[in-house]
Amino acid sequence: MAEPERIALFIDGANLYATAKSLGFDIDYKRLLKEYQSRGRLVRAFYYTALVEDQEYSSIRPLIDWLDYNGYAVVTKPAKEFVDSLGRRKIKGNMDIELAVNAMEMADHLDHIVLFSGDGDFRSLVEAVQRKGVRVSVVSTITTQPPMVADELRRQADEFVDLVQLVNKIGRDPGERQDRPRFTERRPAAIPAAAPHADHDHET
Repeated sequence: MAEPERIALFIDGANLYATAKSLGFDIDYKRLLKEYQSRGRLVRAFYYTALVEDQEYSSIRPLIDWLDYNGYAVVTKPAKEFVDSLGRRKIKGNMDIELAVNAMEMADHLDHIVLFSGDGDFRSLVEAVQRKGVRVSVVSTITTQPPMVADELRRQADEFVDLVQLVNKIGRDPGERQDRPRFTERRPAAIPAAAPHADHDHET
């Protein structure tokens, strides 16, 4: 019998959040993990996001904590705050380098990388990983106007998966209120609603 495919997920948190939001649904991260566990041997599921450190309570913190306890490897770094030329407060938090380094380090131990991002900056990473013999699927969407995925990234991928196709498998049931912690348990079993992320300030 063939060995199960060794899979790793690389989730660009801000990008996936924006893509799901543009399609009008919330990601159920428990279901997302189960979906890919059913497709092979899930070696690792990375989730990348920048955090605004100086806010007393970051709106994304409950999600980060939940992911950390429930099978995800969470990679964060402080987001930089700055004021743009029009005097608007902006947040810059780009996790591309962290994601790329982890993907290259793990490539030799994987058969298939699933990249949840539409960021065109990842095209050269995808190409480098493919040269190591790893298959790459890119998950984003082309159904929005403009599309959330950069054309060059979509063309480079071995497989492009439109997030729309996964809604039934990884979307949260709108009738299910998962964001209320159950206080009878030591830590919340509920998945907090995904919160807005720091802007990436990407060009796709």
